[in-house]
Amino acid sequence: MMPIDATHEPSRKSWVESANSPDTDFPIQNLPLGIFSRDGIDRRPGVAIGAHILDLRTLDAASLLPEDLSLLLKGGDLDPLLAAGVDYIGRLRIIVGDLLDARCDPAVRAAIPQDALVPMDEAQMHLPSSVRSYTDFFVGIHHAEEAGRIFKLNPLLPRSYASMPLGYNGRASSVRISGEGVRRPLGQRLIDDRPEFGASRWLDFELELGMFVAGANALGEPVLIGEAEQRMAGFCLLNDWSARDIQFWETAPLGPFNGKGFSTTISPWIVTQQAMAPFRTALMDRIADQPHPPAYLIDADDQANGGLSIRLEAHLSTAAMREAGDEPVKIVGTDARYLYWTFAQMITHQSCGGTNLCPGDLVGSGTISGPNREMFGSMFELCNMGELPLTLPNGETRTFLEDGDEVSFSARCERAGFAPLGFGSCTGRIVSALPL
Repeated sequence: MMPIDATHEPSRKSWVESANSPDTDFPIQNLPLGIFSRDGIDRRPGVAIGAHILDLRTLDAASLLPEDLSLLLKGGDLDPLLAAGVDYIGRLRIIVGDLLDARCDPAVRAAIPQDALVPMDEAQMHLPSSVRSYTDFFVGIHHAEEAGRIFKLNPLLPRSYASMPLGYNGRASSVRISGEGVRRPLGQRLIDDRPEFGASRWLDFELELGMFVAGANALGEPVLIGEAEQRMAGFCLLNDWSARDIQFWETAPLGPFNGKGFSTTISPWIVTQQAMAPFRTALMDRIADQPHPPAYLIDADDQANGGLSIRLEAHLSTAAMREAGDEPVKIVGTDARYLYWTFAQMITHQSCGGTNLCPGDLVGSGTISGPNREMFGSMFELCNMGELPLTLPNGETRTFLEDGDEVSFSARCERAGFAPLGFGSCTGRIVSALPL
């Protein structure tokens, strides 16, 4: 487990005043990594601090970063830094934190160029890595069980659910950054027991966490469970948009295809493993009367600390709400504690067959639902596949998402004795399907 150290000290403050607000997602104890530009073209690495971005390229030009780290920050994504591994990521966080600390030596602080601090509202965010590969897991157990209830499965869960983390290889080319529109997909749906082609009618969101891979393993060489933590660069929010009508018709026997391939939205910041150290927790209880998972998935430290305590929320804003000036309404509140498997177990299981996980690859948790309806992480569950409409404060109802609807995820980590931190926003707005 990553250590809790002086960088997590709750009394620590920054000379960037907005970072000291109790409501900020990005206090000095966080310092997540991302890629931004001011003109949409010149992409460069930055660190979120309060309402600003610290431009790492500008810091480097002022000779404020060591040469070995400097060489990892030259490109338009974070792949070189992620390839170097979590120790380099941790060193960068410490160095940047010292520069941003309110107690920073005045002479050192004076050496920081004024244009190194960029207001977030003047920046455009980009994907933090090349995302060569994307894997989506199915480890939110309450989501899996609720899906089983809706489809009247017996048993509710697949026989293999308690034996290994289930997942499938996704489609990395359609991963997009928060704020980009989400085009309603076209595809085949089953209507009145006949397949028809057209725009999805059952468009849905999925409230998930994403994890960016650090380092690399050679093809055919599995990652041992005790080493998997060294492959986890950090976390983001992830919305794996789903066209349920297309998905349910096409899934058997091979799994989702066009029902998932049109868009996956992520928040722009990688919240590092080091920042998350105070918010690790024990893995949730195992399913009763199930065999113990195989030894290759078990590590004592991972069992005790591999879980994540993150409060997650989804908010919905309709076109009519925005026109009336209404605020988005919270429709989901859940917690990452409800993941049945850890990200370390996901890495180990995916690699056990020989998959080579590469720097910047993205791993999704699957939908994170809680045990109650208000904690269900998708419209599919919230509305019982369209049978229980969701009524909004303005009187509008929804069973699935309509054009113009905007879904936004947020997250908060809180623990007594530590500064709270967040992830920024993961937001997408539904755009009408193109005619074909």
